[in-house]
Amino acid sequence: MDDPIDLPIDGELDLHTFRPQDVKEVLPAYLEECQRRGILEVRVVHGKGIGQLRQTVHALLGRHPEVVSFSLATEPFGGSGATFVHLRRLLTTDH
Repeated sequence: MDDPIDLPIDGELDLHTFRPQDVKEVLPAYLEECQRRGILEVRVVHGKGIGQLRQTVHALLGRHPEVVSFSLATEPFGGSGATFVHLRRLLTTDH
């Protein structure tokens, strides 16, 4: 049985540390926690490789209801090996 990985929630998720089959669970959970903490700009590092992981990440982001937009990072931030994600701000109600 695998132990859970303790991830820092700092707005940057490096997927190199995860098995490809885990990305479909890890990415949405990470984005949800970032959004909950008010981190609305996230950088997801997926690597350049042959682009398969990038395609998976972009497909997940395209279906995620809390993602406002996403785009490949600029060269200083990883270029085609990373994606910037912009999340919707959570609406808060004070009762």
